[in-house]
Amino acid sequence: MASTRNKNTHGNYCLEQREYRESSGYTLYPNSQYGAAYETRLPGTGLLPAQIPANQLSHNAPDIESFLFGINSTNLVNPAPVFAPELKELCWSNTFKKGPVYIPEPIVLERNQRPFPVPN
Repeated sequence: MASTRNKNTHGNYCLEQREYRESSGYTLYPNSQYGAAYETRLPGTGLLPAQIPANQLSHNAPDIESFLFGINSTNLVNPAPVFAPELKELCWSNTFKKGPVYIPEPIVLERNQRPFPVPN
């Protein structure tokens, strides 16, 4: 029996394939909301901590994670070689420049200047 539904037409098939292609292109685009930043930087003065992917912090992120979890640490047949992480140098991103901090030279803290003195 022939199909009478609209879903099995050639035009509908092409439309669905285009939809799949565009949605995967939107999701898998390297600089989309799900991807990486154009330039990864560490948060500096005036910024809150950020979520940075592991592959942006080091060149061998899976090896670092395996070492920290202790994977292959008890292998007596092929012992794991000495591990050396390959970290990336990231720049800091500051929103403003910090001024110098001035501290009076001899800091004298007197015990009787507190609101609730603690007995000795």
